Amino acid sequence: MNTTNEENYNIGRAKRYSKTNQIISLIETVIFFGLILLILFSGLSKKIEAFAYDISSNHYAALLIFFTVIGIAEAVLSFPLSFYSEYYLEHKYNLSNQNLKTYFTEKLKGMAVGLILGIPLLISFYFLLRNFGDSWWIITGMLMIFVPVVLGRIAPTLIMPLFYKFRPIENEEIKDSIIALCKKAGVQIKGIFYFDMSKNTKKANAAFTGIGKSKRIILGDTLLNNFTKDEIEMVFSHEMGHYKKKHILKLMTLSVVLTFGGLYFTSLLFKSSLEYFGFGEISEIAALPLLFLYLSIFGLITSPLSNILSRKFEWEADTFALETTGNKTAFISAMEKLAEQNLSDKSPNKIIEFLFHSHPSIEKRILFAQKFRL
Repeated sequence: MNTTNEENYNIGRAKRYSKTNQIISLIETVIFFGLILLILFSGLSKKIEAFAYDISSNHYAALLIFFTVIGIAEAVLSFPLSFYSEYYLEHKYNLSNQNLKTYFTEKLKGMAVGLILGIPLLISFYFLLRNFGDSWWIITGMLMIFVPVVLGRIAPTLIMPLFYKFRPIENEEIKDSIIALCKKAGVQIKGIFYFDMSKNTKKANAAFTGIGKSKRIILGDTLLNNFTKDEIEMVFSHEMGHYKKKHILKLMTLSVVLTFGGLYFTSLLFKSSLEYFGFGEISEIAALPLLFLYLSIFGLITSPLSNILSRKFEWEADTFALETTGNKTAFISAMEKLAEQNLSDKSPNKIIEFLFHSHPSIEKRILFAQKFRL
């Protein structure tokens, strides 16, 4: 296979992989909304609520039983697709290092963490719904301001280590170059770590995570092992750009605005449509799927707005990286390697990119770097 044919094969392979994931994501969304609509229009919601109260007359225990039943149903329906996309497809395209045991272990850990975090939030939300009447959305919105802050604070030190081992970067040459970049940019970051990303995947990634004392930049070992020092500096500089430009804080601010807006509009729609669906009051457990349906629709509608802002921040981080390192060649080669290693579609459909992508396409980012004036 000559170079041109090989490039065309890789491009086609990446597009097939990307398209398959998009189709699966769309089907999963349809299944999710279809299940909620089925529960509401078939009367199942009231039957499940009655079943929950038959087991326990306590409102909060019934709430948990109600959502356990729905959660099991959703898990059964979604598992074949999630297994196909997360395990089979990743192995088909030679992107995964997981065996079946590791896959299910990681899934169970994820479910456990989700339950530990989700149950108190669900109970708190229902308490507000029961006790604050039409003002429930205001108190809930105020509560939701603190949830991302708390999660941002504990995630790097308590949650993420459940899934990966984090270690300080040991390569002295890379460590020294990163420290030099931090000094040059006037950035103080207490934690620069790498993690065993390779235990699950062949893909490469890096991220800025955490808030306050827990903030850190993390690099996957798949990136450290396959990228040159200059390319690693470039990726690190990009993540440092997110920190320098306060992107996490800005995204959290947008999240707060959207949360309050979403809760307000859905509270009005929820209350006005209760009678149509045969419900009597906002605190009725059987009515909660209707509320979550409206919240999910709001999230779906506003997702492109969040993606627009996210892509803007990616451009800013790219600009910061190019200005800090002054190395366009390393930026371009790093983008090429990321696309190849992650099997990314370098030039996705413009509409798909606008609606669903949180990052600009690799093709656009490379073109940006080529034209960038140092």
